[in-house]
Amino acid sequence: MNKLSKSVKEIHTIDQIAREDRWVNHLHPLVKLCLTIGYIAVLVATDKYAIARILLLAIYPFAMLILAELSLREALRRLRIVLPLVCAVGILNPFFDHSIQLYIGNLAVTGGILSMLTLMGKGCLAVFAGYFLIASTTIEKLCHALRRIHVPSMFVTVLLLSYRYISVLLSEASRMIQAYELRAPGQKGVHFRVWGSMIGQLLLRSMDRAQVLYESMRLRGFDGEFREAGHMKMRTMDFVYVGVWSVYLMIISFR
Repeated sequence: MNKLSKSVKEIHTIDQIAREDRWVNHLHPLVKLCLTIGYIAVLVATDKYAIARILLLAIYPFAMLILAELSLREALRRLRIVLPLVCAVGILNPFFDHSIQLYIGNLAVTGGILSMLTLMGKGCLAVFAGYFLIASTTIEKLCHALRRIHVPSMFVTVLLLSYRYISVLLSEASRMIQAYELRAPGQKGVHFRVWGSMIGQLLLRSMDRAQVLYESMRLRGFDGEFREAGHMKMRTMDFVYVGVWSVYLMIISFR
């Protein structure tokens, strides 16, 4: 199995996890979307030296990983490319901010180190919060929640089709690379002389598959709205869930 096939499998695996029969998955998507947005907003508004607040904010994503029965190891594996990039954002801060902010015993901790750790924490927690949202909410329910908060229909449709077409594009690329490897055994990678023709073929084949996918959606009644997800109603558990975490975020915000 090549890397592209593994990527397609990961997309289908996450989609399958979001469809499993867990109580977190059955929460109203609007509740989870608004909480994620609010959580990230609180993260962004946190002071650059407030490392203690970041530690308190870490309770939410890790509690959700436990409640949703998601594996932390699998989450780290799937986010292994994103997390280092996020952590690299503040890596130069210690070289620019030399002000002493606190002492740990005889060890002086500068503002650059604190701001670096805070930025890394913000980025990692925001990524984990987004991962929890995706792993517990299908793309259809997520798009329904976006429409409920009046995100333009065109933007939501583009998001849905892009998500669907990514797997189509990767599947076509995987088939083409597999066919090339069968015709060129022992060769590492794709020779640069055929890059142009393969990219052109990939574009044409993925456009054909995408057109078939779109026509299938239209035949099933898709018109940009998400009526099936719209039948979901707010339940008592949804109000309790959003209430508990809203109080948690407010306490941390005004702490």
